[in-house]
Amino acid sequence: MLKVNIERIESDLYALSKFGFNTNDKGIYRQGLTEIDMQARRWLMDKYNEAGMDVHMDGAGNVCGRYGSSTEPAITIASHLDSVPAGGMFDGTLGVISGLEIVRTLAENQIEPKYPIEVIATSEEEGRFGGMLGAQALSGQLTLEWLESAQDPNGERLVDALKKVGLEPQEALHARRDPKTIKAFLELHIEQGPVLEAQNKEVGIVTGISGVFKWLVKLIGKADHAGTAPMDMRSDAFMGVADFAHEISRIIDEEGSDSSRLTIGRVELKPGYAHTIPGEAYFTLVGRDLDPHVMEQLATSCRKVLSAIARKHNLMFEYEQMSWLEPKKFNNQIINLVESIAKKEKLDYLIMPSGAGHDCQFFTDLVPTGLIFIPSVGGISHAPDEWSHWDDVETGSNLLLKTVLELENVES
Repeated sequence: MLKVNIERIESDLYALSKFGFNTNDKGIYRQGLTEIDMQARRWLMDKYNEAGMDVHMDGAGNVCGRYGSSTEPAITIASHLDSVPAGGMFDGTLGVISGLEIVRTLAENQIEPKYPIEVIATSEEEGRFGGMLGAQALSGQLTLEWLESAQDPNGERLVDALKKVGLEPQEALHARRDPKTIKAFLELHIEQGPVLEAQNKEVGIVTGISGVFKWLVKLIGKADHAGTAPMDMRSDAFMGVADFAHEISRIIDEEGSDSSRLTIGRVELKPGYAHTIPGEAYFTLVGRDLDPHVMEQLATSCRKVLSAIARKHNLMFEYEQMSWLEPKKFNNQIINLVESIAKKEKLDYLIMPSGAGHDCQFFTDLVPTGLIFIPSVGGISHAPDEWSHWDDVETGSNLLLKTVLELENVES
């Protein structure tokens, strides 16, 4: 009965958390393609070398470690190493360090895998430049057009950021992995939500990742004096936003599903003065669901409702679709395999979807892919107080280990 060494995992996660740790707010500032991010990657490469792995960093900044001499397709374990500003110590890094620990466990027990084990720390997953650079590059979904045009919120170009950390931008296009070289793609991640904890479950076995559409919505009315313009003679752009926000629950009830989400995340009013009626309102609308047909229904309903609200308040309605990502479903054989192991281990598990995006979503159409969740305390993530209990970390890592061992016995 092989088991991971939880003390080693804990030690490594604490060590990684020091890269970018801020003593004021206790958050981790390790955004992708920054110098502190590269320091963490070099630290990880040293850890891979200590574990006896063949190590390299590809042109996109992915840190790749391989254990096993066979030329057979690899069982790939991957997640990301970068963080959001003021992030926590588990998001992404849990999957990387658990993969490393699985390799160390096999090496200590002198187990030479038939199918090599690859552990990849992907680059720039948190979307500083609007995508998931490392996973896109590995899966062949990185384009030259996006590579050359992408910028971060401060206006820094992706190509310049790559050069600044010593990477040649064009080489990112050579990071693509031939799907034939990958037997299965696995990721272990914190849930980043409250469901597992609320239901007192030890692990989540994920069925798929929600599709996402993102709009920039504009409601154009007329700025006017807040004291002299009668209430029934206004073209108040903010009233359009407020009315639409109240309609979101009804739209989901009528057109959505249990996995539907609609979120207004940012609102900007112009001219933005306390004594002036807003003449313009700009806001983001993000929709999610696991069913592409339901996503279309949600989008259509949002357009109709916004058009009706604009007429009611004498506004002009426009929107720009910034992105549309289709839902991704995980491989049924992987799901069934993980579930059978969970049953055998008498784990209290939940079959569940993921509302958040992850590196593994880029591989679902290429190779057998699976995702395992462990509980997040309070459902908190992307914040300094993100936490998962160490016994849950151990449980999830051992489930990942046993999944790898089972896959070793499955012929390609």
